[in-house]
Amino acid sequence: MSKNSPGAVLDPAASPELAGRVAAVREFSRFYTGLLGLLREGLLDTPYSMTEARVIFELAAADQRAVTELRRVLNIDAGYLSRLLARFEADGLVSRNRSAADGRRQVTGLTSAGRAAFKLLDDRSAEQVRALLSARSEPVQQRLTSAMTCIRQILGDPHGPAWAPVLREPGPGDLGWIVQAHGALYAAEYGWDVSFEALVAQIVADYAAGHDPAAERAWIAEVAGQPAGCVLCVRKDESTAQLRLLLVDPAARGLGIGSKLVAECVTFARAAGYGRLVLWTNDVLTAARRVYQRAGFQLAGSQPHQSFGHDLVGQDWRLDLR
Repeated sequence: MSKNSPGAVLDPAASPELAGRVAAVREFSRFYTGLLGLLREGLLDTPYSMTEARVIFELAAADQRAVTELRRVLNIDAGYLSRLLARFEADGLVSRNRSAADGRRQVTGLTSAGRAAFKLLDDRSAEQVRALLSARSEPVQQRLTSAMTCIRQILGDPHGPAWAPVLREPGPGDLGWIVQAHGALYAAEYGWDVSFEALVAQIVADYAAGHDPAAERAWIAEVAGQPAGCVLCVRKDESTAQLRLLLVDPAARGLGIGSKLVAECVTFARAAGYGRLVLWTNDVLTAARRVYQRAGFQLAGSQPHQSFGHDLVGQDWRLDLR
């Protein structure tokens, strides 16, 4: 595995690239906490620190929260949380009781005073962010929130709801994304030259120029509002459809997107009345070949060729639909 391939782990002591990324993340953290004033003694001009406000926000999400669950969600020291809740209880913001279901567990919730404190924090936080966004144009707002979603995807739970893929038809800009994504990905992972991107551009241009929606379709796999994969189903002849340009963005691998796209293509080709579905790929694309095999495709032939700046072995795959 090359040091720049997906999944490669770089040694920060030996990698100037990773050292630079570490510095970039730390610089962004300092910038963002300063921008929102998160380190001020009183967050949003209230009596509460950032940690105290976060506890109040979490408690507002339910009538009662188990203290053990609250500690897990907040990822803070048990003793610190206990002291914080004791202070909130003394101030009349929370009540603490033993769980009715399990007397060994303690539950806590906001009082009416606690909910008033939450409303103050919530209103001021919303107003702060509203002011931050309203000073920017609509496209910039979309870029900002998309970037934030991307950070959550990468650093958060890879199996959480934010990662659930959605298949849809291409919208404005999506066909261009297909070309760009193929060119960038295959250059980075396989070293293919610009002739491959030119081939993809021609395939996409032919599709865009006048496809019959009843016989040809394209799909974009979207994750949290961003394109993460694609595939085309086009007419090869009256009885044969061709699957083309299957791609899954590296950041979205492991979500089953490739299998979903291929299954959608198979379902469409069968409903459109085709007798078979074929595709051409190269033997170096092992992950894609496994997806095709799981979908029932059979290898029909292979042929060495020199393309995209490399010696490759092309493969023809076929799936009978009747």
